[in-house]
Amino acid sequence: MEELARAVADRTQFAADLFAEMEKHTHDGVGITRASYGEGEQKAHDIMAEAARELGLGVAQDPACNSYFTLPGKNRRAPSVLIGSHLDSVAQGGNFDGAAGVVSGLTALAALKDAGITPNVDVTVMGIRAEESAWFGVSYLGSRAALGMLPPGALQAKRSDNGRSLAEHMAELGGDPEALQSGPPILDTSLIRAFLEPHIEQGPVLEERETPIGIVTGIRGNRRLPAARCLGRYAHCGGEPRWNRQDAVIAVSEFVMALDAIWTETEAGGGDFAYTVGKFFTDPQRHAMTIVNGEVQFSLDLRSLDPDFLGEMEDRLEEIARAIAARRGVRFELGNVTKAAPGRMDTIVRNSLWQGVREKGLSAIEIASGAAHDSAAFAAAGVPTSMIFIRNANGSHNPDEAMRIEDFMVATDLLAWQVTRF
Repeated sequence: MEELARAVADRTQFAADLFAEMEKHTHDGVGITRASYGEGEQKAHDIMAEAARELGLGVAQDPACNSYFTLPGKNRRAPSVLIGSHLDSVAQGGNFDGAAGVVSGLTALAALKDAGITPNVDVTVMGIRAEESAWFGVSYLGSRAALGMLPPGALQAKRSDNGRSLAEHMAELGGDPEALQSGPPILDTSLIRAFLEPHIEQGPVLEERETPIGIVTGIRGNRRLPAARCLGRYAHCGGEPRWNRQDAVIAVSEFVMALDAIWTETEAGGGDFAYTVGKFFTDPQRHAMTIVNGEVQFSLDLRSLDPDFLGEMEDRLEEIARAIAARRGVRFELGNVTKAAPGRMDTIVRNSLWQGVREKGLSAIEIASGAAHDSAAFAAAGVPTSMIFIRNANGSHNPDEAMRIEDFMVATDLLAWQVTRF
């Protein structure tokens, strides 16, 4: 195994060059933009495919335009190992979110070949499409398409920047949306031994703990209200007495603070919860400094590792809204609720990763993932799944992502070691 570790270290420049090549071709002048099923994402897939061919790996694309780069194992009939992540980004995002997982997988396979090690089973790096929900309003599109789990209507979803459908974009890049609707799932989960996803951490925990990597315990599921609103009555600030107001701003503010109280209560009881109100705005055609607002539009994102808690919160949201509506004379329209189940990490694979940490003398901590990842889709499909987080300063989804290549190589060393354990 020392020979494999040296081979991984010797591929540091290989990894750095792949990151530099992607940045060169997908920098938008401010940050990185690799729109789902767009030019930037396609360029990233092309760069990875070219690197895989140069390594002598098998290269393939499925009907959803996901990419696959395969190193054959000794037993080609045995269930294979998948390593992967997404290659799209949010607009003006960073260079490492998602892409780090694909580069890590290719780097690990390059090191295995350099060390003359043939894995026991096939190992495939999967470059996944369209994980970011910013573009089509639906998360995990590439992974769920491959697993036969696309939600109804997903292929008709419109991309936020141009209004064209997912099916149109997919077909334009050589995909086959009809096959996704009528055919069997692309991936047979019974033939997948495990799915492994290296990914930058999107929060500050590893940075604050001065720790290069984390072994993920689970991925928070969510309940989302993408288009909620509260309707009250417009009135004049000075002329309308408090007792007669139907103020939508105050009503939604009370709604939000009720959720904040639940967060405090849940944390005090040792539970897991987080929420955010990503959108909160009044009507720009009608609002003014002196007007009591009659409408507020807002979004809500609730997250937890506990599926029962998320189910309970759906009912509590309705109860809170009804109580505030009765008290303040407003009406809440919470709209459609989208759902994603928590992603449970496989105990056996997680324990194996910890064995690798101990054997190699690495520094690591256990960490939950507050953000959503393709791993959640694989876990929901019953595939044994595990994630390795990589320290990353300044958060993600912004141009200032600051993953250190040294930390990335620590994660890749552990990944390569884990591949040899299957």
